[in-house]
Amino acid sequence: MARRNASAFGDFAIARSAALHRAAYLMVGDVQLAQDLVQEALTTTYVAWPRLRDPANAEAYARKVISTTAITWFRRRSWGERPTDELPEPHLDGLADQVARHETLWAALQQLPPRQRVAVVLRYYEDLTEAQTAAAMDCAVGTVKSQVSAALRTLRRELGDDPALLPHDPIEVS
Repeated sequence: MARRNASAFGDFAIARSAALHRAAYLMVGDVQLAQDLVQEALTTTYVAWPRLRDPANAEAYARKVISTTAITWFRRRSWGERPTDELPEPHLDGLADQVARHETLWAALQQLPPRQRVAVVLRYYEDLTEAQTAAAMDCAVGTVKSQVSAALRTLRRELGDDPALLPHDPIEVS
């Protein structure tokens, strides 16, 4: 049986936790839930560490755990409205317009079904290839393509075709 190298895992966890947390946050939209996801992923990765053929693939393994766990959590829980003490300002200009666009996109992204949201985050924020996204989501490349396509179609319907709001397709077909 392979031995667990706690030092190597600790180095990995320290080096990649922030990046894993950013991706998790984009998937679930809540800091505490993202922290829970990362903790779950790091625990699972630690347990699997001796079985990993190449520790360089640990981040991909952890990202896959985050993606599949997030989707499972979305299926189990109600992800409705969240209370807030602050209301958005009605008058916007300059930097405020950028913030408003960001908030608009964020709200639309949070309305996507879990698998679509995960696919968009992995493809456009994490800048993974379709194959890497499929591996992280534990699905076929065709599923990634259909989930991203459906998500972008929904976002365009909700937000219009404003290029400042939507992620850019990595390959544009003319």
